[in-house]
Amino acid sequence: MKAVRVVIADDEALVRRALAELISAESGLVLAGEARDANEVIELVSQHQPDVALVDVRMPGGGGPRAASEIKIRAPLTRVVALSAYSDRDTVIEMVRAGAVGYVVKGSPGAEVINAIVRCARGESTLSAEIAGEIVAELSQHLERQDQETDGRRVQINRIRRVLDQGTLSTVFQPIVRLATREMVGVEALSRFPDELSSPEAWFKSAEAVGLQRELEIHAVQAALTYLPSLDDELYLAVNLSPKTLQVWPSVVLEAGAKDRVVLELTEHARIEDYSALEDAIAGARADGARIAVDDVGAGFANLKHILHLAPDFIKLDASLTRDIHNDRSRRALAKALVSFSQELGSTIVAEGIETHEELAALSELGVHYGQGYHFARPGPLPLYLND
Repeated sequence: MKAVRVVIADDEALVRRALAELISAESGLVLAGEARDANEVIELVSQHQPDVALVDVRMPGGGGPRAASEIKIRAPLTRVVALSAYSDRDTVIEMVRAGAVGYVVKGSPGAEVINAIVRCARGESTLSAEIAGEIVAELSQHLERQDQETDGRRVQINRIRRVLDQGTLSTVFQPIVRLATREMVGVEALSRFPDELSSPEAWFKSAEAVGLQRELEIHAVQAALTYLPSLDDELYLAVNLSPKTLQVWPSVVLEAGAKDRVVLELTEHARIEDYSALEDAIAGARADGARIAVDDVGAGFANLKHILHLAPDFIKLDASLTRDIHNDRSRRALAKALVSFSQELGSTIVAEGIETHEELAALSELGVHYGQGYHFARPGPLPLYLND
């Protein structure tokens, strides 16, 4: 049988000497060279094209992963056995990705090292007994997590599909009022789902995770629009839509009588890097007669840049900004700045989440003329009635 030619690489001289003596004492192995770092072993393997390269994971010149990657290119027939004092599975995975087909831990019995070299030379992959169990366990856990994620995803898809197919989504409405007179000027449509234990936000987030965000949002908007004829002609209907969905559904189909009565509230909790596509979609929606609102201003990424690009008809102050505004100077300062900003843009400010008379008074004093919240009415079915 042809002798197996081996190159060893380790930055510790004592380790190299021990390995050299071990290989030289084995009749079926031939020591083809020694190296102290990644650069040396790459050149040595390129020159001698050995059967096996026993490579230290952590050494100068880029370490074992770099050496394994280069050896795989320069000497494709040379099989790399990783050698390390670290038996953690992350090191194993790193070396395997780089091209190693075997792995032994420093300090393993000599017979185990020889066995790993011989088996790799024959084309067999090998791991030391010390870490093989850990790798198998990690693989099993990974597969189990994949199965759980797949099952969970299937449950989410089926749950959302049932709502889409059976039409079990319902719509409630919250009045939007003129603060000075408590006159109702519009309503916001809010979706409700059959599972009362999960919030609407959780449903839409789940839909996004499984690729059904567009379908669920459009379904909710279409369900809300069916109530438009039931509203007084002077009231507008606000519906929530993400910019992502608006971009793939650029035409809001409205009947002639609905023009200027539908407001698209764009909710956004992630940065928009490219506004050009969104601006085109908004232009199409406006051509169909819809108006635009930016929701959640004062929270998330609904920032001034967002507003400048979209030039909305309405700017909606988030409830987190409205809450206790009468007791918080920083909230009042930000709201006042946004009121001034909206006046320059020609936009209308609407405050969300008004719950007390004190909040209402503070917002009115700051120049906010419209709002909604529990102080006026909770979301409910049509027809709507304001609190006394």
